[in-house]
Amino acid sequence: MSDYKALLSIFSKDRVGLISLVTGHLFDKAINLGDTSFAVLGKGGEFTSIIEIPADLSEEELANELRSLDGMKDADIDVRRIAFGNEDTPPTDITHHIQCSGPDQPGLLARISEVFIDFDANIVRLKSDQIDQDGETVFITRIAVYIPSSRAESCLAALDNTASALGQTLSAERSAI
Repeated sequence: MSDYKALLSIFSKDRVGLISLVTGHLFDKAINLGDTSFAVLGKGGEFTSIIEIPADLSEEELANELRSLDGMKDADIDVRRIAFGNEDTPPTDITHHIQCSGPDQPGLLARISEVFIDFDANIVRLKSDQIDQDGETVFITRIAVYIPSSRAESCLAALDNTASALGQTLSAERSAI
């Protein structure tokens, strides 16, 4: 039997040391981390990673071990075996960092993200936050995106038009790749 890849998703109450607790246990079990992200979402922390698990450890065993760690009893933990084939995927090189901010409204992310489709642009990372600013709720979205160089200028112009129509302020800068 050989090692296998899985998607590990954990959502728990955020606290100091959460990442260290999880990654230390994974290290102790000889589990290798691949692409990994962590974000504070509300009062919770979301840890997500593509991991390589030794064949003699099942997904259920790993999830139960993680739940047994200090403070993790009520965490949502999912370990799911993955097997993507060798299909082509969109480029993941980040060419631009974009920030959009303004009043929160339903459909905002949908309208902004749709613009990228028309320009064969791929969102690599996206983080949105609702913050209180002078008694108003402001929605700030940060996007790391791949935009083909031949289409970047047009894409950013269309994105700015869409953001403006939604009452948003847009800033974009080319990545230093």
